[in-house]
Amino acid sequence: MPITTDTITTADGTCRVSVAIPDGDGPWPAVVMYPDAGGARDTFDQMATRLAGHGYVVLVPDVYYRSPGWAPFDMANVFGDAEERARLFGMIGTVTPEIMAVDGAAFFDYLQSRPDVSGTRFGTTGYCMGGRTSLIVAGRVPDRVAAAMSFHGGGLVTDDPGSPHLLADKIQAAVYVAGAEADASFTAENAQTLDKALTAAGVEHTVEIYPAGHGFAVPDNAPYDEAAAERHWEAMARVFGDRLG
Repeated sequence: MPITTDTITTADGTCRVSVAIPDGDGPWPAVVMYPDAGGARDTFDQMATRLAGHGYVVLVPDVYYRSPGWAPFDMANVFGDAEERARLFGMIGTVTPEIMAVDGAAFFDYLQSRPDVSGTRFGTTGYCMGGRTSLIVAGRVPDRVAAAMSFHGGGLVTDDPGSPHLLADKIQAAVYVAGAEADASFTAENAQTLDKALTAAGVEHTVEIYPAGHGFAVPDNAPYDEAAAERHWEAMARVFGDRLG
C-alpha cells in the first residue's frame, strides 16, 4: 500500500499529514488515525498502511503542527526521563478539544475532496491522547463521523466540562473503546461511567478493558502487547467494515 505526505490548511496554519492508500482501484472510505502523545512518526505510518490494507484511505495528522520543529519522542524511554516527560505533557496540553474539532473538520474536508475517497462520513481511531481526540471529534463534529474508536485512550471521563463522556448525547457514530488494564487515565470505574453515558444517549457502542498495559497497540511503546494489538486490529476491521462499508 503506498503512503504519501501532504499538507492541509487549517484555521491556524498548515498541518502535515501522511496518507496511506489501498492497492487497486478506488474510491474507498476513509479513516483519520490520531497518534498517541508521541505524535506522528514512522510507527503510525506503518499502522496506517496496515489499516489501508483493509480497504481504507488512512490519514495520520501531525497533531503538534502548531509547534513547528518539535523534536520526536522516544516512546520506549520518555516516561523514565523527567525532562522529556515534562516536555511530552506540555505538548499534550497544547491540543485542546476546540483545536481537535477545528482540525477534525479540516481533515474531513480534505478527505472528501480527494477523488480516491468515497462518502461524506468517516471513521476516526486513536491511541492514548488520540483515543480521546477520536471521541471528542465524534461529539463535536458528529455529522461527519460514522465510527469512532479509542485504544488505551486516557481522559475519557474527567471532571472537565470538555470530557468526552459529556458529549455522548451529541455522538451519531458507532463507538468502540478498548481501555488498558490498571490504567489510571481510564479506570474500570471510568469505563462504567462512559458505558452508562453512551447507553443513556442511545449510542451504539462497546466499552471494554483489554488485559494489557497502556500502550498495548502501538509497536514502539514499551508496553506493546502483540495479542492485544491483534485484537485491536480485528476490532477495527469489524467496526469500520460494519459502519463504513
